[in-house]
Amino acid sequence: MAEDIEIDIDDLERRMKGAMDSLRHEFSSLRTGRASASMVDPVQVEAYGQMTPINQLGTVNVPEPRMVTVNVWDKGMVGKVEKAIRESGLGINPQTNGTIIMLPIPELNEERRKELTKVAAQYAESARVAIRNVRRDGMDQVKKGKANGMPEDDQKFWETAVQELTDKMIGSVDEALESKQAEIMQV
Repeated sequence: MAEDIEIDIDDLERRMKGAMDSLRHEFSSLRTGRASASMVDPVQVEAYGQMTPINQLGTVNVPEPRMVTVNVWDKGMVGKVEKAIRESGLGINPQTNGTIIMLPIPELNEERRKELTKVAAQYAESARVAIRNVRRDGMDQVKKGKANGMPEDDQKFWETAVQELTDKMIGSVDEALESKQAEIMQV
């Protein structure tokens, strides 16, 4: 019976990759001086009694390298979408033309670039914490296995496997952060 105890390393890896995917999504929403439709992904609008992503209220386009447009489908929602963008912390001042909201992307100054690198570092730290929490869950599984009679060799094997996976994922977070910071600081 003790030999049947196994740690689901694939589940741990899937959960850690989920933290990485979340980090990449957060990074894509950070402004780097170039327009990107994903910049407005985190913006939520109070619409029809609930919080709704902008891309469910209109079409998001990038007609020029420094311009994002949102073509709002419901005329009554234009003001709410504009207000949500203004209050989102993107640092963009929307301009409305009928149902089209234009978001001109200004050049980033040195101070704003440094702020964005700090935000990117916070996102990366959140991802590291999520990965460490998954590691802790894996180590708890190993401890339960030990309590249920897992041999010491198996225990060491699983602890090493969980730690190696954690180290690999934390390394990926660090690489992604370094890449994003370099992209932000590029003038």
